[in-house]
Amino acid sequence: MARRADEHLVGGKIRLPNPIVQRPLRQVGARLLMALFVLALTVMIVYLDRGGYHDNADDSVDFLDALYYATVTLSTTGYGDIVPHSDSARLVNVLLVTPLRVLFLIILVGTTLEVLTQRTREEWRLKRWRSTLRDHTVIIGFGTKGRSAIQTLCATGLKKDQIVIVDPSGKVIEAANADGFTGVVGDATRSDVLLQAEVQRARQIVIATQRDDTAVLVTLTARQLNRGAKIVAAVREEENAPLLRQSGADAVITSASAAGRLLGLSVLSPSAGTVMEDLIQQGSGLDLVERPVIKAEVGKNVRETDDLVISVLRGHRLLGYDDPAASPIQLTDRLITIVRARSVPPLSTPD
Repeated sequence: MARRADEHLVGGKIRLPNPIVQRPLRQVGARLLMALFVLALTVMIVYLDRGGYHDNADDSVDFLDALYYATVTLSTTGYGDIVPHSDSARLVNVLLVTPLRVLFLIILVGTTLEVLTQRTREEWRLKRWRSTLRDHTVIIGFGTKGRSAIQTLCATGLKKDQIVIVDPSGKVIEAANADGFTGVVGDATRSDVLLQAEVQRARQIVIATQRDDTAVLVTLTARQLNRGAKIVAAVREEENAPLLRQSGADAVITSASAAGRLLGLSVLSPSAGTVMEDLIQQGSGLDLVERPVIKAEVGKNVRETDDLVISVLRGHRLLGYDDPAASPIQLTDRLITIVRARSVPPLSTPD
């Protein structure tokens, strides 16, 4: 089955999440009602002062004549068969009818003007987005692994406007836009696509591609563009993990072996497997989080904290909760704890 053409894009196209707008039919309906209101108001103004108008046909102006005059006047047709001849009628035309004519035309051409200004508006939004984007997170791949990674990051407090998604499928990026994320359509193995995602200014990069060889190429390209970013990559086969680390990844997650270990644990103890799955699924039950030490915890034993501490990160050393060196807690430590989860809304999936 042939793929859509946009799934083979290599150059990169940025798509910002769309602001909430009215549906097209509702917009047209609202403008039509406004135009009818302006027309009715003009008819009422002319009819109330009908004695100040002259009709070349019969010298009298009735309601139908007022409707006719209002229609041709607002549409700027102006046949000249009905004209204002009194001072009051001419003054009303200057002060009321003419502004209503301008408003009527604005309403009629509003849709055209909106189409003409849409490109300028999008270019302004894109320029503003680039100028404010710093220390963001780039997600390569919006499949199951990518969506799960984003859900976990959002659960820990990362804002959606600080996440940029790169994927070769336009449909996938549309789903990301629907969730409020900025997306780039293109091949992430190309440096120009990653530059569109401002990867050179990113703080962290998550690589969740479908193929291991693609993950290696993306890691090499991303590390070349950004030497200081934290890169976390996922691979299917454990034998490819060393290659990812050599390519520049700071951490490598082997999806196949991780799933296998969870399966084995569930066989030995279904309850333990359920708890472990709950821990790695952010936003439900219990969550595994890393946080800084607060002043009230400095000098305490790891077992004396309010949270359940399972490890202490001190510099580059990861100390277990039962390691004698883990206590007392120091101010510069970071604690890996188990806490009660906060609910996180699910992300959209492409059709």
